[in-house]
Amino acid sequence: MSSTTSYTFRPYVHFLACLLAAVIPFKTALATDAANKQAEEILRHSDAIRFPQTSFETNVTITTRTAEGKDETFKYRVLSRGNDKTLVITTAPPTDRGQIMLMSGHDLWVYMPTISQPIRLPLAQRLTGQVANGDLARANFTGDYKPKILRTETIKKQNYYVLELTAVDRSVTYHRVIYWVNRSNSRPYKAEFYTLSGRLMKTCLYEDFAPMAGEPRPTRLVMSDALHSGEQSVLEYSDLQLRVIPDKYFTKDYLKKLQ
Repeated sequence: MSSTTSYTFRPYVHFLACLLAAVIPFKTALATDAANKQAEEILRHSDAIRFPQTSFETNVTITTRTAEGKDETFKYRVLSRGNDKTLVITTAPPTDRGQIMLMSGHDLWVYMPTISQPIRLPLAQRLTGQVANGDLARANFTGDYKPKILRTETIKKQNYYVLELTAVDRSVTYHRVIYWVNRSNSRPYKAEFYTLSGRLMKTCLYEDFAPMAGEPRPTRLVMSDALHSGEQSVLEYSDLQLRVIPDKYFTKDYLKKLQ
């Protein structure tokens, strides 16, 4: 090939190189966007399995066992509407009966009969044992975390997506969650909760699926302390039913009327 012909092809080679340089990042961006959307769908479906996405009411019994083998039991009535409005009413023990937590958006207050005004609380603060306020008041992950598919795993012949959930801001309950979701039915299997520094705080197993409000849902959650062996809290859900809950219930002014 003559030098003239070689020179003639150089602009075309340069054009193709530029085209490839533009196409490859575009394809990568499309693939990333598709993967993000898939992760969001997986998370939404799993949230819908754990709890109804409409208004509902349920009872929760939390039994905490310490490393010394002592048990403490607390009971709550939870009224929830969507992912941003929840009431958590303590029904036992008698010494704590009447305490009410109100979540609206990312704001959380607690009302105690002995104090005239509600007190502001963080979602991450411990409620009892291994259970944080946000574990009862804001149970859905969707909206609070950005999900990403890390990998898939096979456990006991079941295939799972393993998602990494990163907090959208510091107001949510946990900074980072690793979450196992069954690929065939969207049921949650396990979650690991991490601090801002990357330390594993606790793990949660979702167990005893049973029909509630039209879906098989986990009725037993086992939360185990990752730092203190033998310390765990068991959350048992019962009597979950769909219910229309008026707006006025989710206001600070209405808390005293719910006693």
